[in-house]
Amino acid sequence: MTDSLKYVVGVDLGGTNLVVGAMPSDGSRELGVHTLPTRADLGADAVVNRICEMIETTIATVMRETGAVRAQIAGVGIGSPGPLDREKGLVIVTPNLGWKDFPLRDRVGDQVHLPATLDNDANCATLGEWWLGSARGGRNVVGFTLGTGIGGGLIVDGRLYHGASDVAGEIGHMTIEANGRRCGCGNYGCLEAYASGPAIAMRAREALSNGEPSTLRALCGGDLLKLTAATVYRASETGDTVASDVVRETARFLAIGVANILNVFNPDVVVLAGGVAKAGDSLFVPLRAEVRRRAFKPAVDACRIVPGALDGSAGMVGAVAAFLAEHPVA
Repeated sequence: MTDSLKYVVGVDLGGTNLVVGAMPSDGSRELGVHTLPTRADLGADAVVNRICEMIETTIATVMRETGAVRAQIAGVGIGSPGPLDREKGLVIVTPNLGWKDFPLRDRVGDQVHLPATLDNDANCATLGEWWLGSARGGRNVVGFTLGTGIGGGLIVDGRLYHGASDVAGEIGHMTIEANGRRCGCGNYGCLEAYASGPAIAMRAREALSNGEPSTLRALCGGDLLKLTAATVYRASETGDTVASDVVRETARFLAIGVANILNVFNPDVVVLAGGVAKAGDSLFVPLRAEVRRRAFKPAVDACRIVPGALDGSAGMVGAVAAFLAEHPVA
């Protein structure tokens, strides 16, 4: 044995992919991180088996690379889409996986014979960025996770805030347009319906329907159904007019959400993580400018608005941190 550190496995469960890795309890490095398709279409049991196989692979890597023994694996932190019942370890419902009242925490923990915790995936991503990423040093932090949907997490005085029933931080479902687009949640005018990855692609397709010249058609091989938010951002960087307009509009929608959060919550950091946040200055420059126009100046002056730094691993890192918050390791 080369050290006496304890290690925690982190699981980031998404509708599309699973990310599993491990970290020592001091957060000094990532070990055995790997990604596989979730394959929710095969059913919940198959997903649990895949998670557990990935956990065992990660544990084997930790033991091989560090000389640790299995007794040094303290447990498993799991981040999952919700809503959740953290106390019971249940995924109450998650449309992307098709689960209802599924005992994910105990199914995984029992199968790998380790203590396990369960928290919301966006909470975990925010916690990861606060612990080791671009929100490090903040006391009051809001995280936006931008991808297929828009999730969020709230950290108050250095602790993750879950609310009365574990659904705090559903930032993507704040209403930004009273009579706006229908959202997947059933409401109208949600931020997610305008600024998620699929929503950006949909708005770009709508903008192209009038026949305006654009490189977007060529970038997706003429098949607009293959258009993604990443395609839109790439085109905007080359000066494409349609793409640039969509990106500016996306910045405005996100800025409305961020300004609302600043005025209500007064955080010292807002971190935007996930695929959509990789747009760089084409998104962040107009977003910050719009926030300055919409939020109270003292709130703006006190807050950093930054992209996430943990590319692809924020959820896994945060799942480890969530486990350590419930099970402190000496």
